[in-house]
Amino acid sequence: MTYVKSYKFDKELQELALIAKVLSHPARLAILQYLAKSKTCISGDISNEIPLSRTTVSQHLQELKKAGLIQGEIDGVKINYCICNKTLAICKDLFESFFNETINNVNHEC
Repeated sequence: MTYVKSYKFDKELQELALIAKVLSHPARLAILQYLAKSKTCISGDISNEIPLSRTTVSQHLQELKKAGLIQGEIDGVKINYCICNKTLAICKDLFESFFNETINNVNHEC
């Protein structure tokens, strides 16, 4: 039996890994792109824009919401989904910081 030992790593690395895991599915990336291109909150069926079933899209939306990348507010029988710009900015900064630090520490070319 293996045990997860992510707690032994820096908090920033743990957060970055969690975000990377959430973003590791192309459907979730497509949902984020669609919401960004819409430039507004989407009320209605996002599955019309993503080539997956409503149930599958709903599961991906829940993962994005749980990670704080999107917000969903109930409006009657529909849910309005919006990108959370603050969380996206934090994600960008985390990835940028990680890659900049990593690149700056590399002392050879591949």
